[in-house]
Amino acid sequence: MGNHLTEMAPTTSFLPHFQALHIVVIGLDSAGKTSLLYRLKFKEFVQSVPTKGFNTEKIRVPLGGSRGITFQVWDVGGQEKLRPLWRSYTRRTDGLVFVVDAAEAERLEEAKVELHRISRASDNQGVPVLVLANKQDQPGALSAAEVEKRLAVRELAAATLTHVQGCSAVDGLGLQPGLERLYEMILKRKKASRPSKRRR
Repeated sequence: MGNHLTEMAPTTSFLPHFQALHIVVIGLDSAGKTSLLYRLKFKEFVQSVPTKGFNTEKIRVPLGGSRGITFQVWDVGGQEKLRPLWRSYTRRTDGLVFVVDAAEAERLEEAKVELHRISRASDNQGVPVLVLANKQDQPGALSAAEVEKRLAVRELAAATLTHVQGCSAVDGLGLQPGLERLYEMILKRKKASRPSKRRR
């Protein structure tokens, strides 16, 4: 299955140029990644089963008064055996969405290790990271600020733009502002890279 997943991983030639931003959603198993994807796609909560490989959906998100932006979203399984394959999907991506279960504090240290590992990979240097502190609808869920501290988000590379957003796949809370911030970070990175290209 690993070889199959690697072969299916997106490449720049696969994505239509300037038509959709390539976003990869990763995180530990049972964090709610697929439920968040379907909440965005279908505007309702969908109870999902653990992802064995990946799911992908094209999602249009309204941004302010504009027509909106299209995200090609890849949701990749978070089981430990699948995590080595994450880099096949995050290579040359526009943005990373790292989902954590904010109601499961005992797994945040494990999530921290994986977040730092993938964001520091050579292919992902400087790629904007949106951390979604999911399951805010559950009692005892940690706030976005607490999740940010537990994951040591500010210790990521200085060139990496980050934002931590509380959210819930059940009611959609926080998803819109989170994606808006991700879009802003992606644009900021793209604009910052233009001058260096002209000097070459």
